[in-house]
Order: sequence, then C-alpha cells, then structure tokens
Amino acid sequence: MKQHKQKQLLCFLLQWLLLSIPFCCKARFVVEKNSLSVTSPDSIKGTHDSAIGNFGIPQYGGSMAGTVVYPKENQKSCKEFSDFSISFKSQPGALPTFLLVDRGDCFFALKVWNAQKAGASAVLVADNVDEPLITMDTPEEDVSSAKYIENITIPSALVTKGFGEKLKKAISGGDMVNLNLDWREAVPHPDDRVEYELWTNSNDECGVKCDMLMEFVKDFKGAAQILEKGGYTQFRPHYITWYCPHAFTLSRQCKSQCINKGRYCAPDPEQDFSSGYDGKDVVVENLRQLCVYKVANETGKPWVWWDYVTDFQIRCPMKEKKYNKECADSVIKSLGIDSRKLDKCIGDPDADSDNPVLKEEQDAQVGKGSRGDVTILPTLVVNNRQYRGKLEKSAVLKALCSGFEETTEPAICLSTDMETNECLDNNGGCWQDKSANLTACKDTFRGKVCECPRVDGVQFKGDGYNHCEPSGPGRCTINNGGCWHEERDGHAFSACVDKDSVKCQCPPGFKGDGVKKCEDINECKEKKACQCPECSCKNTWGSYECSCSGDLLYMRDHDTCISKTGSQVRSAWAAVWLIMLSLGLAAGGAYLVYKYRLRQYMDSEIRAIMAQYMPLDSQPEVANHVNDERA
Repeated sequence: MKQHKQKQLLCFLLQWLLLSIPFCCKARFVVEKNSLSVTSPDSIKGTHDSAIGNFGIPQYGGSMAGTVVYPKENQKSCKEFSDFSISFKSQPGALPTFLLVDRGDCFFALKVWNAQKAGASAVLVADNVDEPLITMDTPEEDVSSAKYIENITIPSALVTKGFGEKLKKAISGGDMVNLNLDWREAVPHPDDRVEYELWTNSNDECGVKCDMLMEFVKDFKGAAQILEKGGYTQFRPHYITWYCPHAFTLSRQCKSQCINKGRYCAPDPEQDFSSGYDGKDVVVENLRQLCVYKVANETGKPWVWWDYVTDFQIRCPMKEKKYNKECADSVIKSLGIDSRKLDKCIGDPDADSDNPVLKEEQDAQVGKGSRGDVTILPTLVVNNRQYRGKLEKSAVLKALCSGFEETTEPAICLSTDMETNECLDNNGGCWQDKSANLTACKDTFRGKVCECPRVDGVQFKGDGYNHCEPSGPGRCTINNGGCWHEERDGHAFSACVDKDSVKCQCPPGFKGDGVKKCEDINECKEKKACQCPECSCKNTWGSYECSCSGDLLYMRDHDTCISKTGSQVRSAWAAVWLIMLSLGLAAGGAYLVYKYRLRQYMDSEIRAIMAQYMPLDSQPEVANHVNDERA
C-alpha cells in the first residue's frame, strides 16, 4: 500500500514536470493592473500601479474612493478580526475603508476574506520583498478554502513593498490617507464591439475551480448569446494543452494523458493513472468542443457552443460515467450540428501528425501584445487583456461592458443592476431644454458624458454643458430653432431662419432680438403704410389693414386709392385690345406662311414645264442617235 502511494506520488510529480517543461523557458507573464491614486496627504500624493487580485469582484469600468487603515493587530490578516474586537465597517457618511495588510503566513484570498468579514470595502496587500508586482491567485483547492473563495465580493490589489512602507509611515504619523482605486482603464475600450475569449476545460473533476467554471458557463450563457446575436461581441473559446517531451512519448503517463503521439496532453482528471478517466479523454473532448465552435461559426451561429457545453455538462458528467463519445453524439444530434463536419475537424487522435485545431491552440497560449501567456485555468481575456477576479456573471458582464467605447454600450450594460444612471441626478450637470425635453447628458457604463444630441436628423452643436443649439437644415423643426415664436388668431409667426448664417430674425411686421422677443410693429401709428389722403389704416397683429373711402380701391404696392369703375373700364379696354392684337398677329402670320408656300409651289411648277422644252444649264445634253442609225 505504501509503495502504491509512493508510485502515485512519483507519477504526479512526473506529470507536473512534464506539463511545466513547455513553459519553463519561454513563458511571459503579464500582471493585470489598475490605477491607484493617492489624493492625500501631499507627501505621498500621486498615481501608483497595483496588481488586481484574481478573486473577489473588481469594479471594472468604475472607481472607488476610500480611506486607508493599517491595523495595529493582526496586520497580516491571517486571523479573524473579530478575535481582536476590531471592525472596519464605515460609519454613515464616511468614506469606505481600504484595509492595508502585510503579505505572508497565509493565502492572499484568506487575508481578503477576513478583511471582508470585518467590514473592509477593499484590501491592499503590501508585498514583503522588493520585486515586480505579481498576480494574487486563489490557493490550490481544498475544503477549507472552497468555503470562502466563492464568497469574496470585495476587490483587492497587491502593492509594492516600497509603496506599502510609505502608506504605513503616513498613517503612523497621524495623516489621513485617502486614495482612489480606478478600474476604468483596466480594459481597453477602442470601439463598439468587444472581443473576448474564455480559456476553459471540459474536465469536471478538478475540484472547486471546475465547479465554479461550470456554474459560470451555465449562468452566463443567456447574456453571452444575447450579446453575440446582437453583434455586440465576438467570443471564442480556447483550451490549454501541453506536449509530452519526445523522450517520454512511449511512457505510460504520456500514453494515458496525450493524443497524436504525445503532441497534445492534459492532466489525469483524478490524479490516478490506474482508474477512472485519462487525460487523453479530456483532450479529445476539448477538441470536440473546439470543433463544435468552429462548425457552428461557419454556419453563422457561434453561440451554439454555449448550448453544447452546458448540455454536455448536465448530460455527460464524469461522476455518472457518461463522459464519452456516445453521450457527446447525442448532444450534438439534439442541437442539429453537422456530425460529418465535426468528425472531419476532430481527425484521428492516434495519428502521428499535428492536429491543426489543437496546434493553433498551443500557439495561442503564448502571449502576444499586452496579454501575456495563459497559464491559469480558467482565464477570461477581454479585448486582449486578462480578466482578474471572480468568474461570476455580473462581474464578468461588468468587465465586458467596460470594453465598449462610450455611448456604444448595449442596453444590457445600462440596466440598474449594472450601473447607476448619473443623468437622473441634476441631469448630470449637462445642458438641458426642459420645454422640449432635450438633454445633452448620455448615460454610459463608465458614467455620464455631456454631448449635444441629434434629434430627428438635426445635430445640436455646443459644449454640451452650458450650451447646445440646433444646426443645419431642418433646425427650425426642433423647438423652433431656439427662436421666438407665437401663435394667435390661427396665425403662427416664427423668428427662426433655416440658414446657418442667420439664426433668429423677427418676421416682417415685428421687431426685436428674434430669440426672446418679437413685438408687433404698429404700421399705422408709425406711418409706415396707408398714408394716402383717402386711406383709412387699421393695425392688426403682425400686419395692417388699409381701406379707402367711398367707391375707391386701395392698391397696396403704390399705397394709393383708385376708382373701382375706372379700373374696371380700363381693364375691359385692355382685354379688348389684347384680343385684337392677338387676332392681328395670327392673321399676319397665316398670310406670310400662305404667301411663302404658294410662291414655292409656283416656282417648282414653272421649272418643271421649262425642263420639258429646254434643258437647264445644270442638266446634261441628251445625245441624238438618229443619224447614227441611218449611217
């Protein structure tokens, strides 16, 4: 029995060694950071880097301000603070408490868990050695750690030893240390589409992390498919594999854990080579899930991957001995996936050659750009930046939403569960036209932006804070272009001019600035119209009425009165003369046409008669053949 345990331990160590070899020489680890800004005291004021912990819930896309506290007891936070009667719960109206603790003696996650239970809103862990920042990860799974890891909800970060000493010195000197944790730039947000990938595993017997991963996939499936179908995101799954060194490809360990002659390997699910499933079973299922994504993506439905993975987890668990091809085929058939294309993609696991799909996965594990190598399972990458924190639906959705360019976020990112609408409080301090129900405040996942709106095709221009006004064609249709307007007695008047060169101008009959006021001009009182001796003037709103005494008719253009009878006679004679002139012109034209046509006809007839008796100069002389015949 003792020898068997020693053999199992030896095999486990060999497995660890084999899986570590590919990374020992070329690994490039990138620590994901967030910005930490000290706002007081002035002696340490400034911005510093901090490494985001790979547990808890970082506030991606947001920020948090608080006061730093360094405990006098339990400074490593390895014990519960209740044992020391210490609480860090903030009083009403006070800033949240950021607890500063020292590294060492226990797991990072346990330090944060004890601080959270004591009321801290965030935790800063000061490194105990001078070294570059590292990622604080969760411990290897065991029963005790599993109880608290999934319940950590506050963010945490590791700071350098030097910066930690500065914080401690300021606090011990009696200074109030205030700082701001900022995750708004933790995820790049270049455009209106977020690209993300999940490095996962089909193994469901790897402990707490596997359980958390499966739970996340099931919970996040709905949101992921909504985002993918709407074109807001582009998702791609990945699976980590390792290769077996050539010298060990014929060993029992490599044969049980690898396919394609040691090229693609995975750890034994139960850490026991003599029973249960082998690592190669996991590699084959990982390959199948990759091919499900590839085949579904070719048909324009990449989100089917989420359906297959969740169904396979439920219907084909290792515990029930259903983790096999037969069960997988039944899931594939129920989802309508083309099995022939799938089999072609999977290929022959026993072939002594590269598998194109898995080879691409191994190449992708090596970090490019700002991402770094993928070595932790599971790993979420958002816009080529590794996510750090608890793999939980709302936390991951916040990270995805922070990857959208401002004002391009889908509706799911702007729900009350995801963020606070800052435009509801005093309109966010932006320009607003309450009468027209228009505002420059736009709610985004990172907060509000003041940007002049576009309404019914009309763009408003201005700074967005104090001033916005419609511009361009159609501006007068939006709240009358911000100009004066009034309606009275069924007549509407507006000072808006639909030209960029002139904004507001009082219409004829009015005077004023055109924006706030246009007053009616009294043309009668100001003697601007109806000034003839026989005229009688009456002012109306926006115009005037002028009438003539007796049997006279007012002519507005000449501001004079004329006789209605004389006007009618002159009009009649004018009509008669117009008719006579029209008839004369018609007769003259007809005569000219007749004369021209008749002369042309006579000329042609005369020429025809003369051509019969004497040839014209233009006609050739007709030859006389009579004498020729007599000769």
